[in-house]
Amino acid sequence: MKLFDPEGPLMSALAKLSDVVFCNIMFCLCSLPIVTIGAALSALYECTMSIVEDTEKPQIFRQFWTSFKKNLRQGTILWLIFLGGALILVAYGFAVGAMGGELTRIYRVFLYLLVFLYLAGFAYVFPVQGNMDLPVREVLKTAWLMSAVALPYTLLILAVTGAAVYISFFTGPDTLYASIFLWAVIIFGLVAYLQSFLLRLAFRRWKRLRGEQEPEEMPDPWETGNSEGSDHESKL
Repeated sequence: MKLFDPEGPLMSALAKLSDVVFCNIMFCLCSLPIVTIGAALSALYECTMSIVEDTEKPQIFRQFWTSFKKNLRQGTILWLIFLGGALILVAYGFAVGAMGGELTRIYRVFLYLLVFLYLAGFAYVFPVQGNMDLPVREVLKTAWLMSAVALPYTLLILAVTGAAVYISFFTGPDTLYASIFLWAVIIFGLVAYLQSFLLRLAFRRWKRLRGEQEPEEMPDPWETGNSEGSDHESKL
């Protein structure tokens, strides 16, 4: 096999990498008005999940732009909902910080729980919006239910984002400008691409619970491990 064979693994990997970079640039440009970040995230996850599943279109720019326009109205509504939720959490956090007394710890634990639920829903809401044809209410419902049903994947998805942010901005002040440049060029797309492997498994678990899984779909590694453990216990 030739190293630069157009059908070979190297060129295929480079093609996917270039698609991720193009998606990242499109995402940054479409997010400039701020209010359109929701639609841009929906388009980004639609494209990265199609790259993972090898169903992306030859012109990734056109695919992203078509998805962005399709999700503009509903993605913006979802973004404003989550933006409002973030402001409420920040206000609640300041209120808890200003409190005193024995109940402060309880309120702080409740705040942490709310933040986790917020992040779990945020991790799924735009991938669901980009890849499922649902109204706003159903998108929100599906996002939070899926985050609970696929909890191991939810934790890993959040870990990918957390690791990217920590490495970029909290490992040293000397890397700040380089990190900003890399986020503008590739990291948004790369994070979404890595998360898409987990999102694909989470979506499949969700479809299986709803009786929609296709026979040829790959098994869920967490459920496979559990089933093997159950079989082993039954043999014992």
